[in-house]
Amino acid sequence: MKALLLAAAALIAAPASAEMVAITNARLVIGDGSAPIDGGTVIMNNGRIVAAGRMVPPASASRIIDAEGKWVTPGLVAGFTRMGLVEVDGVRQTNDASAGKSPFNAALDIAPAVNPRTSAITLNRAEGITRAVVAPESGGSIFAGQGAVIDLGADMDAVTRPRAFQFVEFGEDGAVQAGGSRPAVYAAFRNAMVEARDYAAGRRADDALLTRPDAAALVPVVNGQMPLLAHVERASDILQILSLKREFPALKLVLVGATEAWTVAAEVKAAGVPVLASALADLPASFESLAATQSNIGRLEKAGVATVGIGMINDDEARQARLIKQYAGNLVALGKVPGAAGLDWGAAFATISSKPAEALGMGGEIGSLRPGRRADVVIWDGDPLELSTAASIVWIDGVEQPLRTRQDKLRDRYRHAVEGALPKAYDR
Repeated sequence: MKALLLAAAALIAAPASAEMVAITNARLVIGDGSAPIDGGTVIMNNGRIVAAGRMVPPASASRIIDAEGKWVTPGLVAGFTRMGLVEVDGVRQTNDASAGKSPFNAALDIAPAVNPRTSAITLNRAEGITRAVVAPESGGSIFAGQGAVIDLGADMDAVTRPRAFQFVEFGEDGAVQAGGSRPAVYAAFRNAMVEARDYAAGRRADDALLTRPDAAALVPVVNGQMPLLAHVERASDILQILSLKREFPALKLVLVGATEAWTVAAEVKAAGVPVLASALADLPASFESLAATQSNIGRLEKAGVATVGIGMINDDEARQARLIKQYAGNLVALGKVPGAAGLDWGAAFATISSKPAEALGMGGEIGSLRPGRRADVVIWDGDPLELSTAASIVWIDGVEQPLRTRQDKLRDRYRHAVEGALPKAYDR
């Protein structure tokens, strides 16, 4: 009897297994920038995409779903967030985004701090977000630490790729951390890269500024084995960072924010550097974003910058990643505004699916419905870039996910509450 109870408990605790599913008769979006395909089919098995396209037979799927013409897409990839690190901003104990009093900076690894039960994860999963780039926030240095790519599945194993990148602050925020000026930022950065290179070579000077763990953490950055996500807004700062890539050619730079990037788009294209841009920053939030425009992403794309995704730095990035759908939809609308630069529907959707994945070097894993990718799939009740549309079914790694949120439970609890069933605060 005891063995039977233990087996039953294990079944309750374990996540649902991935099954072979075929979704037919869909308005299918691959997520790579191509146009939607009517009458499409997608097949997933063992947590991976097997096939997707028109005229794909459903094979021997154990479950066949007729989408009845509804939109079917890859799960959305939130390009820059702090999801899973923050529950309540004002309650310090629930906020693990930064560590200003720590002796370590670049060595900080956010993966162990990600809480899969953070309410923002449930909420954004219900909105079709299946993966998120999660970055630490700088505290006592220009280097904030090592970020992760997570999934939003309803289990306790959230981290898809730990130590996926290093995050660094340049511009105004970097100047504050470095000692008060932009020259201090560049001095700190160059010194860190040299110390990391020396550390990798087995050398370490007596006057080294980095702790050993920080130096070790920056070795894969200077060697080009780990992407470096750099927050930068002003055009002149962007050009300076691109020049750092000439000094340290192995760097795998990714620009984050990049509000004025459109003014130096030719240089960004020539450097081959991906961008995770703020999509709708159309007013100067600071002196480093005076050239803010909603056409930033559209102009970068038209200039030939190959990889531009949407990120949400400084835009309630701990909770509201779901807004990327609205932002991508606005990029489509901008294409119809005289004088503005937007994107066609397929390219706009790619900014919240395959492009963020490619920026992190994970385009072969997530962000599209190409064969071999992780089976993150969403069926929608309408155009996913329309505000009124909701996700009907969400799979992550081929496992169907619960979509009920705390807001749903509160609605149901009080919508038809009867006398006596309410908390004491409601007593009359």
